[in-house]
Amino acid sequence: MSAPAPILYSFRRCPYAMRARMALSASGLKVRVREIVLRDKPAEMLDASPKGTVPVLVLADGRVIDESLDIMHWALAQNDPEDWLGADAEDTARLIAQNDGPFKRAVDRYKYPGRYAAGGVDAGAHRAAGLEILDRLAARIAEQGGQFFGPAPTLADIAIFPFVRQFAATDPDVWSRDAPAPMQAWLTGHTASARFAAIMAKLPRWQAGAPEPLLA
Repeated sequence: MSAPAPILYSFRRCPYAMRARMALSASGLKVRVREIVLRDKPAEMLDASPKGTVPVLVLADGRVIDESLDIMHWALAQNDPEDWLGADAEDTARLIAQNDGPFKRAVDRYKYPGRYAAGGVDAGAHRAAGLEILDRLAARIAEQGGQFFGPAPTLADIAIFPFVRQFAATDPDVWSRDAPAPMQAWLTGHTASARFAAIMAKLPRWQAGAPEPLLA
């Protein structure tokens, strides 16, 4: 008897969960998805990962991976048919650290300034900070031929685009007016992909005993 497929606790709109689902989908591994609601997290997820954030991957042997990048690396280590791990590892890590640090900070304060009002947050300043990072990334995309490391996407592209999508959606008029053209084209290419459409399929909230659809 084969081992049961891993279980992924996910939330459809979370950019961290998006990038984990993208890598799991690209790997071709069978994964059972438990879609959660953040305001009412299931006890089973909290038992597996008390920190209470998604994504959380529970492997057949009981091991738990509860960081999105670790899930991406684990999945692609099993099978990486599109060579997403083939790009320079140090440069990849640098790009992702910039995204997960300064860029995510700018996105959060641009998109949700009210959450940080006590600190006197200027949403416009954080929008400008985000656009400055995007300008540098756009120059790289133009130089490399469409993605961060050439014409084909790699781990860095997949790990970063869900957060750029979040930035773009905050004010579509600002995005279309101010975001550099190479970055707009890059984001559209990722969000219009068949794989992204598949991993963004709406699933019912999981409850104990409910079906666990396989990740597309």
